[in-house]
Amino acid sequence: MEAKAYLEITMKISDENRPAAAQVYAAYRQPFLDTVPGALTKGLLVRPEDVQVLHGFDSVENARAYLGSRLFADDVVAGLKPTWDADPSVVVYEVA
Repeated sequence: MEAKAYLEITMKISDENRPAAAQVYAAYRQPFLDTVPGALTKGLLVRPEDVQVLHGFDSVENARAYLGSRLFADDVVAGLKPTWDADPSVVVYEVA
């Protein structure tokens, strides 16, 4: 199935905190794909200025629902928050 929506989370993370953030990504990538309704893909994009996680979903509704899930709030955000230099940018896109 092809993604119909994307959830992009962009985070400012210093070089020294990037290994810890990568561990959180690795720990929750498969649970995300296995348990989140409509989840299709999850990729880690690293640039000098920031780190992005791009999630592919079957619908905008499922992308937005993930933001309110326990996996996101209690596990992913809780694990990543100590690595952030600023609040992340969170955007949901619909594929045209």
